[in-house]
Amino acid sequence: MAKRYGGKYSPSPNAESRGYAGVAPDRLPETGPAHPMTRRLVWLVVAALPFLFNAFGAGPLTLARSLGSFALIAGAVFLIREGLKAEAAWQARKVARRPVLPRKAFGALGIGLGLGLGAQAPEIGALGAGLIGLIGAALSLFAFGLDPMRDKGLEGVDPFQQDRVSKVVTEGERELAAMAEAIARADDARLTARVAAFAETAHELFRAVEEDPGDLGAARRYLTVYLSGARAASEKYAGLTGALRDAKARAEYEALLDDLEANYAARTRALRENDRVALEIEVEVLRERLAREGLREPR
Repeated sequence: MAKRYGGKYSPSPNAESRGYAGVAPDRLPETGPAHPMTRRLVWLVVAALPFLFNAFGAGPLTLARSLGSFALIAGAVFLIREGLKAEAAWQARKVARRPVLPRKAFGALGIGLGLGLGAQAPEIGALGAGLIGLIGAALSLFAFGLDPMRDKGLEGVDPFQQDRVSKVVTEGERELAAMAEAIARADDARLTARVAAFAETAHELFRAVEEDPGDLGAARRYLTVYLSGARAASEKYAGLTGALRDAKARAEYEALLDDLEANYAARTRALRENDRVALEIEVEVLRERLAREGLREPR
């Protein structure tokens, strides 16, 4: 079935203004944090294709070795891609834990093993094949770097409290992903943009709670209950739209997105304002104590 193309500047018969209705131009969706090196990985797979082409017609040993080499390199490319995504997410956050699994390092190891296995030849020998694999692994590490090796922004933070926040945020991320997946089934570019814009607003709240885990109690409902309800509403709307285009249901769903985005933005501002007020109180208390000790003149 043909699908109508829709983009940021595509005309829409239902839109009253340029862009997506209800979404400011600077809030149009992005695909999330992306590493600039991700697209280069395809060339590693292309470079490994000769192993696949040479696998047939030279006996079972060559077949197994060539297919194994290609599989190792393809798997290594997948690991490196996931490692780059994890690194981009780590860099995008002010508060983040290092990845549990060093995917890029394991990917470099897989590339080295794949090249070493594929380089088996009488004139090279085992030593030469091992050297080729070592060079390949080193070049992979040089090109894509190491995985983040340290936590960021967690100095002085209670590990138990931070773990609680991490679990709640992870669950919230799952709800947002399920919400976006449900709306994608509705095949509506404008609503997809609206959901992505709301997800950005929710991520701002996530970051605020990660920066100050003490705010978890004030924001827990927004990170769990309300997101779960929004995901359920999105799935119901997508199911209804699949059977029948209902203008009333669409308007109600857009109103829900408006309310969600406004309330999440307001909650984020309130948390940050509370943090600012708390800082001012602490500074004032410290000044009064210093004045009583005679270390500075009272204001």
